[in-house]
Amino acid sequence: MEKEMAGVLAAVLFFCTAAGGCGDKAQEQADYGEDVLWAYNGTDSEKEADLFLIGPTTYAGDEDTINMSLEDEEGKAGFLGALNMERGIYEDTLDMYAPYYSQGSLSAITEGRMEESYDVAYEDVSAAFEYYLEHKKGDDPFVLAGFSQGAYMCLELIKDYPEAMSDMIACYCIGWALTKEDVEEYPQLVPASGETDTGVIVCFSSESEEITDSFFIPEGTWSYSINPLNWKTDGTVADKSLNLGACFTDYEGNITTEVPQLTGAYIDEERGALKVTDVSPEDYPAALDFLQEGEYHVYDYQFFYRNLQENVAKRVEAYLYKQEAL
Repeated sequence: MEKEMAGVLAAVLFFCTAAGGCGDKAQEQADYGEDVLWAYNGTDSEKEADLFLIGPTTYAGDEDTINMSLEDEEGKAGFLGALNMERGIYEDTLDMYAPYYSQGSLSAITEGRMEESYDVAYEDVSAAFEYYLEHKKGDDPFVLAGFSQGAYMCLELIKDYPEAMSDMIACYCIGWALTKEDVEEYPQLVPASGETDTGVIVCFSSESEEITDSFFIPEGTWSYSINPLNWKTDGTVADKSLNLGACFTDYEGNITTEVPQLTGAYIDEERGALKVTDVSPEDYPAALDFLQEGEYHVYDYQFFYRNLQENVAKRVEAYLYKQEAL
């Protein structure tokens, strides 16, 4: 356990110190016709479906720097490392595309400027998605995926591009909340309800059983969620025997430690959070200053890595089967 924890915390520390020298002014609109603005720019054209993957927050920033510059090579290296840590969930099934974007920084969160920084970041994400749709997608269906800030950006894309979502197999919106208010306002936001439904949003945010108030799901709020171990949306407990493998990866995407049956999980029906059993906050610390101990945010996809990997393949297969039957 110490070995995998060292890897996770090293990743967090690396990403959170990769601050460059850009200011918080948005640069001119990025030209996504340039290959250098893509962390992944198509990885396997033989695949029958694509992945549009949006990276999480990796950039520290400071009180004067709330967005990463696309000219910051050190910042982009941290960004790529974070993508690589989760790429194994998707790469066996999908042809992957992932743009660099002027992501909001950790300093924007601590300085109370998250909304401002995310607005700047979304301009890039939207431009990259438009470029993907026009120049890269072709007739292929796609999976939309993102973790943390990337998950937020996914939801914004679904809101803004409803017609394009007719080709969306699923959205893996991990480490964010999907609220009732958003679902009521945007009918194209459809929460997943099972293991192989398509055109849906797979969403969860994990925490210890003791937590009643978190950064992502504050007390008094509720999020649509699905349990990645039993693919249920109610409080049915999934035993750790259903966990196919928690995987801890390095910046190249290599699995450094794999632990089958590490955790169980169930949905907290009062808030919609994913309660993780069989591990403790002492063994898996929050690692970020704005999170309290017991918020397992940085482990959201790592705890359930093999189950997510399997599920991506199943949903893609289900979607393609339905299309063939039409």
